[in-house]
Amino acid sequence: MAEATSSPRRSTVRKLTGVKILSTGSYVPDVIVRNEDLASLGFDADWILQRTGIEQRRHAPPEMATSDLAAEAGRRCLESAGVDPADVDLLIVGTFTPDVLCPATAPFVQDRLKLACPAFDVQAACAGFVYSLVTGMQYVASGNSRLALVIGADTNSRIVNPKDKKTYPLFGDGAGAVLLAPGGPRQGLLAYTLGTDGSGAELLYRRMGGSREPTTCKGLEKNLQFLSMEGRPVFKWAIRLIHDTIHDVLAASNMTIDEVDFLVLHQANMRIIDAAAGDLGIPREKVLANVERYGNTSAASIPLVLDEALRDGRIKPGSRIALCGFGAGLAWGTAVLQW
Repeated sequence: MAEATSSPRRSTVRKLTGVKILSTGSYVPDVIVRNEDLASLGFDADWILQRTGIEQRRHAPPEMATSDLAAEAGRRCLESAGVDPADVDLLIVGTFTPDVLCPATAPFVQDRLKLACPAFDVQAACAGFVYSLVTGMQYVASGNSRLALVIGADTNSRIVNPKDKKTYPLFGDGAGAVLLAPGGPRQGLLAYTLGTDGSGAELLYRRMGGSREPTTCKGLEKNLQFLSMEGRPVFKWAIRLIHDTIHDVLAASNMTIDEVDFLVLHQANMRIIDAAAGDLGIPREKVLANVERYGNTSAASIPLVLDEALRDGRIKPGSRIALCGFGAGLAWGTAVLQW
């Protein structure tokens, strides 16, 4: 199994302003799977809570796919803004659990929402929303889009092995969306950095189903279609990454951690979130999290948190939010967002 480098491979920090988040939306399936519900599969409910902070997660029913989750989150986002779907001129879907291998998931979402615009996927796993957000903001900032709908959605319950006690309890299904539009000079990403460290790609890995190793009966017998994860090195890498890249974007924004209103990290594990917040010295009341209710929803996790916090009235115009999405690849996206 590959090892991640001892410290993140730092990337250039850039600025991307003049773009605002016009509205948000989110959707999770109705089916709630509590830790106690996993007892029949041999899981210890107390162990899951102590090790991850997760109490429950949502699982999509058999007839529901990633595009269904994404379309509902997108619909709610457009309704919140009072925007006619015909006015949306770009759709980006961040996901690593597509409906099918070809075509992308975004065309299915585009059709469901009756959009008349280009639509494509961004595959950066749990960093997928931040990658998609930066891509959408670049279109808007350059004048090539006026209304860009960006969605992070994943149906993780389909790609984790119910027999794998290290990964199965961690993941849930969901979708979150933001609508981007031209904004003021201090709206958008005051600083951001995207990066990847491919030396650790096999630490979070779905081996079978691509061109390297097509699906075979023998592979299915070995459960190679499921996601595998080496939790300990990923945990250590994530803590280092969050510390280093948050400080990078704060320095580029001429800000201190005290000037950040909220910290929103990828909702992978409450232990990672707590450790990173403590390392950064940011008070717990500034940390927005919902991992205890939804588990790790991959590309959906950050927009789910943003939508809840906006609807609860915590995020307001001018709020400064430090974001960090990280995961398979090993890929990450870190930013300071001003609402």
